[in-house]
Amino acid sequence: MQAMLDGLSIILIAWGLVTWHLEGLDTNYMLLIVVILGLMSVLYDYFNVYRNNIKLTNNFSKLFNAWSTTFLGLLVLAFLTKQSSLYSRVVVAELYVFGLIAQIALHYIVHSIQLQYLKNPVNQDNVLIVGQGKITTYLQGRIANNPWIGQKVVGTVGFETTTTINPEKQPVPDIPLLGHLKDIARIIQDYQIQVVYIVTPLESSGVAKEAYALLLGKNVTVHWVPDIYSLRLVNHSFTEVAGLPVLTLSETPLIGINKIAKTIEDLILSSIILVLIAPILLIVAIAVKLDSTGPIFFRQNRAGWNGRKFRIWKFRSMYVHQEEAGKVKQAQKNDPRITRVGAFIRKTSLDELPQIFNVLMGDMSLVGPRPHAIQHDEEYSQRIDDYFARHQIKPGITGLAQIRGLRGETKDIDEMAQRVESDIEYINNWSVWLDIMILIRTTTAFTGKNAY
Repeated sequence: MQAMLDGLSIILIAWGLVTWHLEGLDTNYMLLIVVILGLMSVLYDYFNVYRNNIKLTNNFSKLFNAWSTTFLGLLVLAFLTKQSSLYSRVVVAELYVFGLIAQIALHYIVHSIQLQYLKNPVNQDNVLIVGQGKITTYLQGRIANNPWIGQKVVGTVGFETTTTINPEKQPVPDIPLLGHLKDIARIIQDYQIQVVYIVTPLESSGVAKEAYALLLGKNVTVHWVPDIYSLRLVNHSFTEVAGLPVLTLSETPLIGINKIAKTIEDLILSSIILVLIAPILLIVAIAVKLDSTGPIFFRQNRAGWNGRKFRIWKFRSMYVHQEEAGKVKQAQKNDPRITRVGAFIRKTSLDELPQIFNVLMGDMSLVGPRPHAIQHDEEYSQRIDDYFARHQIKPGITGLAQIRGLRGETKDIDEMAQRVESDIEYINNWSVWLDIMILIRTTTAFTGKNAY
């Protein structure tokens, strides 16, 4: 209903604005409305605008991001098709403002109606959770905080059959431990249970089969919740393939429209950036050449998306030298290998600017995990279990780790582990808006005590 109201409001506002400013709707503006509705159908689902309406402020934030991205996509399409001259800028600007206001108002009204309904919930199903632990606590909290589910957790059941039930030491706060798996038939009858969630850790997944066998014929709905959160999950998701439920534990976020959005973002922004920094590139290139003998650029093999090798571009900041026994040594503070110009361009991160060519060639992105030397990849992957998970997305000139100050020399394994943690957090939460935020913060983060 909310989606229908949002779409209808945009149609009416667009019709009103075009009628007010122009002679009336023509083919071009009807096409504009269709394109906006099409983008909304995709992007509103991506931003989860209609998934949860309990926290109104969160929903307004999602709505703003989705509506703004819709118009950003509209501008990109107009630029690529060279059709922007066909439309009134005033009409488009007012449509953005009034459309956002109307949708916020509609979401507020619908939310208020929902709150009135939820004050007196009826027909709630009694829920029993089989299992204990963090996932059980989390599941109970989510059910309790979402009245639209129409469920109420009345207790839990333990897997162990020898543990004594102590009311003062409950495994899940605010939920009583009603018994053990062997007691489940009696508990279902005594508490009039309609829904059962079976929560099993990975090492006890066989218990789910036992619990399910006991529940068959009890006229209850049974849900299985495998505890996968002891694993390092990278952009995990739940899908269906040929009727089979599929739990994806690790996947790149750059699939489908996400891949297209990331590519367009990189091409447009890197082209603009290249024009702006061209004079700086020329000045630095001349300074590097005059400061010491050797090539202007430093080229080195790096591992990119899915481990694919490419050669990175950087301004040379060190004297030409032979690595000791073929070992790649990280730059250190007061490193004697660094030239005078090299010290300055490393301090200001100007040495990284030529990587804009790697972005334009498709090897890198403006934002992503920093690509490390191949030898360092091999070394750290043996000491950090989920190190290579950072290759699930294109490497970047800057990234979430870099704006947090996790750059430069890694003196111990903990520092690299923190960098990997930030890289995986970026992959799990990737969006165009996150990239833009990181790019903005990069202007101040790429200098400082760790830049040498």
